[in-house]
Amino acid sequence: MAREFTSVGVVGLGTMGAGIVEVFARNGVDVVAVEITADALERGRRTLTGSTDRAVARGKLAPADRDALLERVHFAVGLDALHTVDLVIEAVPERLDLKRRLFADLDRICRPDAILATNTSSLSVTEISVATRRPGQVVGIHFFNPAPVMKLVEVIRTVVTAPEVVADVEALCARLGKVAVTIGDRAGFIANALLFGYLNQAVEMLESGYASREDIDTAMKLGGGLPMGPLTLLDLIGMDTAYEILDTMYRRGGRNRRHAPVPLIRQMVTAGLLGRKSGRGFYTYERPGSGKVVPDDRTPVATGPVDTDGGLAVATVGVVGSGPLATGIVEVFARAGYQVVAVTPGAEPSTGGPEALAASLDAAVAAGPLTGTDRDAALGRITWATALDQLADVDLVVEAVAGDLTVKQALLADLDGICKPGVLLATTSSSLPVIELAMATQRPADVVGLHFFHPAPAVPLVEIVRTVRTAPEAVATARAVVARLGHTGVVCGDRAGLLVDALIFPYLNDAVKMLEASYSTVDGIDHAMKLGCAYPTGPFELLDTVGLDVASTIQRQLYRESREPGLAPAPLLEQLVTAGHLGRRTGRGFRDHTTR
Repeated sequence: MAREFTSVGVVGLGTMGAGIVEVFARNGVDVVAVEITADALERGRRTLTGSTDRAVARGKLAPADRDALLERVHFAVGLDALHTVDLVIEAVPERLDLKRRLFADLDRICRPDAILATNTSSLSVTEISVATRRPGQVVGIHFFNPAPVMKLVEVIRTVVTAPEVVADVEALCARLGKVAVTIGDRAGFIANALLFGYLNQAVEMLESGYASREDIDTAMKLGGGLPMGPLTLLDLIGMDTAYEILDTMYRRGGRNRRHAPVPLIRQMVTAGLLGRKSGRGFYTYERPGSGKVVPDDRTPVATGPVDTDGGLAVATVGVVGSGPLATGIVEVFARAGYQVVAVTPGAEPSTGGPEALAASLDAAVAAGPLTGTDRDAALGRITWATALDQLADVDLVVEAVAGDLTVKQALLADLDGICKPGVLLATTSSSLPVIELAMATQRPADVVGLHFFHPAPAVPLVEIVRTVRTAPEAVATARAVVARLGHTGVVCGDRAGLLVDALIFPYLNDAVKMLEASYSTVDGIDHAMKLGCAYPTGPFELLDTVGLDVASTIQRQLYRESREPGLAPAPLLEQLVTAGHLGRRTGRGFRDHTTR
């Protein structure tokens, strides 16, 4: 039978500690809230009362419940107030020396049967535990910020943590309405180990001038479906905190270069650009502590040569291809008012594309965003053809054909000979080097990438790819066209994976490596990222949806381009692909979908 915790102590009443106090007090547990000075204690009291007052104002908490909650909290200066509690959780700054001294003191002050817990997000629970004479009663209880809202708790057991201690803490988490994921003592645990490799890579993209801060964040919100862009999230976390977490994971986690802090992060910490807490990080804020971004003319690094002026007028667009992506692109342009010549090389246009497009437009009418008149007007703007010669008078051509580099190079060479001078030639490829396609033409300055996401009418993001030969006017034209489509264009350089895939797939690959090491389960890792980071889907849910073969192919491309060992495809991923377990479309991937 699980132990009944009637009183707990919380040491450290910053944002995290005050949130943990609120979680326990909301659920009927008496709390002793401790700080080292009277001023710090008063700040912690204000943080707690401010949070509960906001909950009342929003209708999330009744005034009587707030008052009862606050009555359960006893505020005290000094650790001696904790001598009778059943459990202590520390939420002091992420410094191993500080936590070890604290636990040695708690070991001396607390009852012999009291459980001592750390809320560390990256430090070794084992190294903290051995500062006590009761390492078997020391455990990690990692809440996520804001603790009253986030459902996940990572429960970290060391090699000497008593099984009954883990079971008691798991039961306590359930009582608090939290989802506990129990794991071993490894750098970064689940959520931070996966999250911070991704955040670090996003900073590297900015540092190298590959894309702007706005485009990186926009790409991951619109193309990745994430609640917040990586640079905005880093400003929220704090650059100093991010640096400490990354540095700890790099040193303790096998020196994986994905966790080696990008130099820009350290430079920003040194310069005091810590994010929201200091009023300026990757963005500038109204005041320190504010979440309101204000315009600025400063950014930590220069971005690539993205000119927004000088674009060419585009009235008629050609789209080459016969698959679902090509059909979706035709629809997007036609709905935006462009005259479209849709060329399906080698295919009869009266079948497939036109029928699929008409069905998509009918569905849009039924759903409400489109009227019947709009549908008819869009259909009237489309001319279907099978010969590339029909593109002689268009202003922009988008190729969306299936095929390897040789196929696409031959197509671009043909278009170069057919299209009039000054026409923008665009490829939708997200995996092939755009420069290699551009150099198949005599007009590489006029070639860009326009990577639409499938389905193109539903995903309002286009990655605009500039090569080292692309003219600024061509980028400006692409941006103007994408804006007229009602989509958001993000500009990036010509690298494997572009923006979204280059950030998403290494994160997915890291999750597979974590599973492969038997650190956690498919469900545990998915729960951690959904409940701890507010991701819309877990990594294995996403892999099964995208297709394991697709993920493997993209990961190999990323690895071949960079030769970075941390980007090598996980062997487990490759083995599942070889076995034909490709995800939902085959019924088996990381989960069995045959009975769902």
